[in-house]
Amino acid sequence: MQVSYAELHCISNFSFLRGASHPEEMVGRALALGYSGLAITDECSFAGSVRAHLGLQETIEVYPAARDFKLIHGTEIQLADGPRLVLLATTRAGYGNLSQLVTLARRAAIKGSYRLTLHDVEAYHSLLDDCLALLVPPLHAPDQNDLKHVRWLAQLLPGRSWIACELARGPDDTAHLSTLQALARQTGLPLVASGDVHMHMRRRKRLQDALTAVRHKLPLAQCGTRLFPNAERYLRPLYRLARIYPPELLAETLAIAERCRFSLDELRYEYPEEVVPAGETPATYLRRATYEQAVRRYPQGMPESVRALVEYELKLIEDLQYEPYFLTVYDIVRFARSQKILCQGRGSAANSAVCYCLGITEVDPARMEVLFERFISKERNEPPDIDVDFEHQRREEVMQYIYNKYGRHRAALTAALHTYRPRGAMRDIGKALGLSLDQVDKLAKTMAWWDGRKIQPERLLEAGFDPDNPVIAQVVELAQELVGFPRHLSQHSGGFVIARDRLDRMVPIENAAMDDRTVIQWDKDDLDALGLLKIDVLAIGMLSCIRRALDQWDLERGIHGRPCVTRSPTIWRG
Repeated sequence: MQVSYAELHCISNFSFLRGASHPEEMVGRALALGYSGLAITDECSFAGSVRAHLGLQETIEVYPAARDFKLIHGTEIQLADGPRLVLLATTRAGYGNLSQLVTLARRAAIKGSYRLTLHDVEAYHSLLDDCLALLVPPLHAPDQNDLKHVRWLAQLLPGRSWIACELARGPDDTAHLSTLQALARQTGLPLVASGDVHMHMRRRKRLQDALTAVRHKLPLAQCGTRLFPNAERYLRPLYRLARIYPPELLAETLAIAERCRFSLDELRYEYPEEVVPAGETPATYLRRATYEQAVRRYPQGMPESVRALVEYELKLIEDLQYEPYFLTVYDIVRFARSQKILCQGRGSAANSAVCYCLGITEVDPARMEVLFERFISKERNEPPDIDVDFEHQRREEVMQYIYNKYGRHRAALTAALHTYRPRGAMRDIGKALGLSLDQVDKLAKTMAWWDGRKIQPERLLEAGFDPDNPVIAQVVELAQELVGFPRHLSQHSGGFVIARDRLDRMVPIENAAMDDRTVIQWDKDDLDALGLLKIDVLAIGMLSCIRRALDQWDLERGIHGRPCVTRSPTIWRG
């Protein structure tokens, strides 16, 4: 009998220290097994969604038949006072709702955690519009509280909710299935098969166990029931699923997958509108601002060569519709000047005559030849990247200006994804396998950054470890698998994403470790892949040194009555 199936509950390694496979590996394996679809449902997160999306796009380029594969975007949430839910987006609006719900849960807790209650879900019931829900019941026999939660969900989302039947080849699978079937009849909520998948292949079980030990900060020998009892939480072949689940539960997965039509290709980034005065378009305002500010650069009149260059750039910027990006950076720089905060644009943006006229950069096109196409070109089809450095001590004023101007729901820092390198992987795996702290420290220090991402056996010999020792060999093997895995999200050094409407409907926003900072769940590579632009608000200590030097110069000049000396035009002090 031909079996079809879509996995609706899948945890990748972006559920940090839980999942044991990359999102791309999950997608590739599901395609190889002949699945009809796969839902990436990381815990209160969409951090792995872009990687899964890119993995599918790359496969489609090679195998066009993969276009029929359903990649579903969703999330798993454990309610603080209720059941575990798997929520799936059916449309762009549904994805935006879930992204906003994840933001709500993340912002209600400290960095790295979240909190969402039954009351929260009821209060923000509209955020479940265009979404489907699976209730994951506990493995024990449902009690009156569990029955109450099932009925609660059935009333909350009629026609859009199911009970997830997750059979992991345990000794009581038959009894568990019978109990869930009875619960479904009692509440009217249908059953659907799902796998609570944590790895794309079962050979990752040892790594998944080690990650569990790292998460609980315990050696494996003390983890006990915190570990899965077997290796069944992987993407299982269709023939095995057919032996485990009733056919109607497998068929229900296809019906659910068919209702989920959202793709990340539907995300469209729009720049904020505040930077354009009423009655003007971005193109007319950028042109006006460029020529008005150019008077400060060229008090004797703009050279014709520069004027021709400005006109060329403005035309290309208009063709690519990047005017709001330039105007947003211009607005931030103007704020800094108004507060007498030294700032300096750099990088490929210095090749732009428009950036020079606006005061963003300091490379005068009249004094040297610059190639604008190094900054922006139609052929490369890459978004512009303007890096602006601010005084180290006062950069926070600029960042808070952005938050206050656009709101926390529209502006946030880009994430920086920290991944395992050999030294960190050896340290965590060594602890998980029960090595002493001295051994772990010595083992980790055998790795050097110049060794790259490969763990070198000769390094172990140099430190007195036997690579053939079974424990050391296992540490090396698991650590090598762990290299490249995401460890946690932190904040980018200063890359901001600012949206016209709600940024939290495009990507979830969470608290950063620092006070008054919020961060999206995607890093710069994810943003580049989706064509979303960030604005780099960076800090540099040398500008602080220059500020102190100029202040001291002013002080001494005032005390000694020195005549005014014209300062270098390369530093604007507001």
